Amino acid sequence: MVMEHGARNDREPGATSDARSGGAGRKSVRRLLAARLIGLAERVREANARVADNPPPGPFRRGFWRSPLRGPWLTAVLGAALLAGITLLAVTGLLSYAAYNPRFAVNDQTPDHGALGFYLFTWPTDPHWLYRLNQGVHVTLGVVLVPVLLAKLWSVLPKLFDWPPVRSIAQALERLSLLLLVGGAIFEFVTGVLNIQLYYVFPGSFYTIHFYGAWVFLGAFVVHVALKLPRMLSALRSRRLSTVLATDTAHTLPEEADPEGLVAAARPAAATISRRGALALTGAGSATLLVLTAGQSIGGVWRRTAFLAPRGQDPGSGPNGFQINKTARAVGVTADQIGSAWRLRLSGGPTALVLTRADLLALQQRTSALPIACVEGWSTDDQQWSGVPLAVLAAMAAVPDAAEVLVESVQREGSFRSAVLARNQLHDPRSLLALQVNGADLSTDHGFPARTIIPAAPGVHNTKWVAALTFRT
Repeated sequence: MVMEHGARNDREPGATSDARSGGAGRKSVRRLLAARLIGLAERVREANARVADNPPPGPFRRGFWRSPLRGPWLTAVLGAALLAGITLLAVTGLLSYAAYNPRFAVNDQTPDHGALGFYLFTWPTDPHWLYRLNQGVHVTLGVVLVPVLLAKLWSVLPKLFDWPPVRSIAQALERLSLLLLVGGAIFEFVTGVLNIQLYYVFPGSFYTIHFYGAWVFLGAFVVHVALKLPRMLSALRSRRLSTVLATDTAHTLPEEADPEGLVAAARPAAATISRRGALALTGAGSATLLVLTAGQSIGGVWRRTAFLAPRGQDPGSGPNGFQINKTARAVGVTADQIGSAWRLRLSGGPTALVLTRADLLALQQRTSALPIACVEGWSTDDQQWSGVPLAVLAAMAAVPDAAEVLVESVQREGSFRSAVLARNQLHDPRSLLALQVNGADLSTDHGFPARTIIPAAPGVHNTKWVAALTFRT
């Protein structure tokens, strides 16, 4: 014990000396590193100053941008409109995704929503027009905001040509967020408009790229709002809207010079339109798109004004004369698949049950007044659907308390050949395996011999040409 104590005493002074010398060495290295970083920063500043004094010709030079309209106030007004519109657009878009009940793997058109599905909930069946309203607002608002987005991009166009491109780490991060914001906005609006027109030229599934693109855009949008909101509010307070609206073109002058560099600093051009004219032009563009789009969701006589709706007016006339998203021919459904040999298979209980269409018609029929509403924004008015309640078929399959049902179509090509319906959808008395609509048999393109019709569900979950129902507990 004494020897161990002595050995410990022998080592301690040396250890202390080593620690002191090591600490002094680390301090010396830190000082040297700090000096070099300071020198590097100084050289970067000098290089930036030299580059800033010699911008390339064209849009990188401040004198290139001469419009007297650009400035913090106009940008703030357009930004405020987009802030409100995009917030509502984001909410309705996320709700649209939730309406697919993607917690069921069959319904999830994204590879893995993971943590991005933190907010998901079981989509309700009441009110029965819920999805019609949500998607009508989402699509119509998205189209209406296009002129506002273009005007906002025009108002900040000089910022995209800042010179030098990078002046500091903070400025580099801000420009990166701006790149994600502008790129994300253009990507989301373009893919959304193409989807509305059923023009699928995407390098993959629209649902996947639009979903992940939305989260990238929303992340950049939140960062941008956090950085710019104080400046936006300050700019809005800088002049009264009533004063701007009372100012004609002849009296339209540039705003005061701003640190953002939006105001034309050198030789501003004479105004050819007033600020109120620019706002009116943007508003007129949005109003025109509203008139040309909203009718597909509102229905009634307004449907005639929906010139931008996919596939134009309702197909044909008569009981089946309402809009169709996909035809039997387009998805490869043939006459022999839905002819006299067609059978419906009910499974999930001890023994599978096979029914003909005549068997289904012999059961007690129920009628439900429900619309069809699709992700592209179009919807129908309430149609009178007749058929057998899904809850009755669950009882026939000996699974009366089923928690879900897998609905499968005879369709073998394309998306949404099957869908899983949640408990509340399955047991809602208005949820039918429909055999007729508006007093007539379903047409081939509307899903003959049988289709599901579910209150408040996306149109693609009202599966057509149903071949099998599998009830699960």
